[in-house]
Amino acid sequence: MRTRLRTLRIGERAYTWRATIGQVAGDGIDFHRCVRVRVWGAGKTGCALEADLLSKATSVGWTPAATDGSYPEPADVRSLVEHALALGWNPSALGGTFRLTEEHGLELPGFLLTDRLRDPDAPDPTGRVIRATRNQGVPEWL
Repeated sequence: MRTRLRTLRIGERAYTWRATIGQVAGDGIDFHRCVRVRVWGAGKTGCALEADLLSKATSVGWTPAATDGSYPEPADVRSLVEHALALGWNPSALGGTFRLTEEHGLELPGFLLTDRLRDPDAPDPTGRVIRATRNQGVPEWL
């Protein structure tokens, strides 16, 4: 299967991005949809921006990832880029990766940043999703 690259223009610069769908395990038996977003602002040789997005969807069943269709919108990617630029990401630098992590505190309308894909000891995604959805007025029983 071919990887689809998308383009987003912010100011005078065109950013190329892709999103890879995966899943991340919770502390129990549940899995959540996780989307890894990579963004380049100066071609593939420039410093890439990378963020692992945990879906806030509360799908039906033990494994929310099985029925979750969440995917980042261009507005989500724009927010990632703008946040990373404010934190000092230099897309023109040669090589390397600038990672947005949980400690950066960015929350998108349908996603949270997660470190769980890289660090198995990172906070439980299930608990984080439950707390985030409670703050959005989702019924308490979820």
